[in-house]
Amino acid sequence: MSNLVQIGEKRTERPAREKRPDWLRIRIATPDRYRKVKSLVDRLSLNTVCQEARCPNIYECWGEHGTATFMILGDVCTRRCGFCAVTSGRPPMGPDPAEPEHVAEAVEVMALKHAVITSVDRDDLPDGGAQHWADVIEAVHARCPETAVEVLTPDFRAVPDALDIVLGARPEIFSHNMETVPRMYRKARPGSRYVRSLELLAEASRRREAGEYVGRVKTGIMLGLGEEPEEIRETLRDIRGAGVEIMTLGQYLQPTSKHLPVDRFVSPEEFAEYKDYALELGFAHCESGPLVRSSYHAHEHVGNRLRAGGKVEEGVALAGAS
Repeated sequence: MSNLVQIGEKRTERPAREKRPDWLRIRIATPDRYRKVKSLVDRLSLNTVCQEARCPNIYECWGEHGTATFMILGDVCTRRCGFCAVTSGRPPMGPDPAEPEHVAEAVEVMALKHAVITSVDRDDLPDGGAQHWADVIEAVHARCPETAVEVLTPDFRAVPDALDIVLGARPEIFSHNMETVPRMYRKARPGSRYVRSLELLAEASRRREAGEYVGRVKTGIMLGLGEEPEEIRETLRDIRGAGVEIMTLGQYLQPTSKHLPVDRFVSPEEFAEYKDYALELGFAHCESGPLVRSSYHAHEHVGNRLRAGGKVEEGVALAGAS
């Protein structure tokens, strides 16, 4: 079949879609543990980024580890990022007041030592959803005091006090994804700003250094959207310069034909090179590979663990995340 496309009297070449390489093939299985996690999520009317973002690791995380990344504040996002499968639009309702306890119950039933929580962007709310974030963190801590909570938040559009509210609930890891290099923001994240995201991470890091926040700061980016290798290295330098300690890099996969196409599939060897570079820059931990996502193998990250009563225990491996 020809790749030529007729447009009026003009004929243009449509690039053939590159086949997904072997290293991106996943094993699909639905064992008992997978079905139990799905049943629990459905019973408590919870949203998960595993489902909404069509994560390729859902069968491993739900089936082998029995874990999920909870997505709070609904399943409709007020921004329209070119890479994301989550539904965009105006959310039909405000925060669910029962959600904090439902998330905490799920964490308890799944016996998680490390719970990962993310959310859609809620630019329709005056505080961007910050107080609801704090309510969820505090509910999990109250019900499961030995569980470390990792939060992956939006940028809150730099709403005053939003970061204070979230960090005041003392999550063990504060994360906000940079997602891509500066040049790609207009195309991939039109509702966000590179500098704004970097400043949010830098402020969280500043508070950690000042002793105002006891925890780790984390971010992640996707590769394969059209960025150049030197842009990736420059972005890693910016992120490390902002004081971020934990870094993740993964392959962008086009969720539907309506989303941004994959520019290239990055090899495992190149991902390994970026990991080496990140560690040379001084990151405490870096996950870098084709199937890596923000919370992938988060249980292997090592960091400060804020225990009940404010005692800090150094260097504890955080187990049980997706």
